[in-house]
Amino acid sequence: MRDYDESTITRAVVDSFRITPDPRLRQIMISLTEHLHDFVRDVELTFAEWQYAIEFLTRTGQTCTATRQEFILLSDTLGVSMLVDAINHGAPEEVTETTVLGPFYVQNPPELPHGADVSHGQSGEPLYVEGTVRSADGQMLDGAVIDIWHSDPDGFYDVQRSDLEEPTFRARFRTDVQGQFHFWSIMPKFYPIPDDGPVGEMLKATERHPYRPAHVHFMIGAPGHETLITHVYAADSPYLDSDAVFGVKRSLVAAIIHEAPGIAPDGRVMDKPWRRLSYDFSLKPAEQVPLPFRARSDPAE
Repeated sequence: MRDYDESTITRAVVDSFRITPDPRLRQIMISLTEHLHDFVRDVELTFAEWQYAIEFLTRTGQTCTATRQEFILLSDTLGVSMLVDAINHGAPEEVTETTVLGPFYVQNPPELPHGADVSHGQSGEPLYVEGTVRSADGQMLDGAVIDIWHSDPDGFYDVQRSDLEEPTFRARFRTDVQGQFHFWSIMPKFYPIPDDGPVGEMLKATERHPYRPAHVHFMIGAPGHETLITHVYAADSPYLDSDAVFGVKRSLVAAIIHEAPGIAPDGRVMDKPWRRLSYDFSLKPAEQVPLPFRARSDPAE
C-alpha cells in the first residue's frame, strides 16, 4: 500500500504501464498519462469541473448514432482531426492535400455511371462536377474509386433528412481509362455542424460559430496508392477563413464557374444557368504501414 499525492501519483500510473507488451501502446499510454496529469495540475482542475468533464464526455457518447458521430465533431472542433491529418499526411507538392473525413460519410454508397445526377430530382442550382485522378508521377488512373458526398442547398446531408428514401447527394464513381469522371448534382451550401449536442454547447460557451464553408467531399482510392480524403471548397463561400473544424487549405479552394444556359460538356441541354466545378486529383503512392485497427471501409478495396 502506498500513499499517493499530487507529486507521486503520475509516476505510479506511468510505472503501471511499463509492462505493456506492445511498445507502441506502451508509449501512447505513458505519454497520455503524463500530459493529462500535467494538464490537470496546470489548470488546478476542481472536483466540480472534473465531474462536468466526465458528464460532458458521457453525453458526447450518448449523442452518437448510426448517422451522427459526436466524438468526431469534438475532435474536429478542437483541431485534433486536422492535427492528426497533418502528422500523417505530409505529402509532396504534386499530390492533392487531405482534410478531415467529417461525420457524414456513409460506407459503400451506391455506385453510379458517369453523368448520373446524384441529386435525384431535388431542387437547386444545377452543378456539373468533372475531374481526373492521376498518380503523383502523372499517370492517369483507370478504375480509381471515387466516393462523393455533400450537403443540400439548405446545408443538410441526406442522413439528416427523414424525407429522403434513398442516398442523395452521395454516390460512388470509377474513373475511365483516361482517369476521368463527371456527374451532376446541385450546389451545396455552407452549413453549421450539428450544434444541438455537447459540441454545440462547447461552441456556444466559447462564442465560436459552428459554420463550415460550402464544399464537396471526395474519398478516392486506387491500388498502390494511399486513399485520399479531401474536400473541394467553393471559392465564393463564406467561412473559408473561419471553418469551424479548421479543414480549409488554400489548394482545395476552387472557383465554381457560373455558366449560361446551353449545351453542357456531356451534351446535356441546360435551359437555365448552372455551375461547373473542375478539379484534378493526384494520389500519393502507398506506404506499407501496418494499421492497429480499421476505422472505415476503404473504397480502393
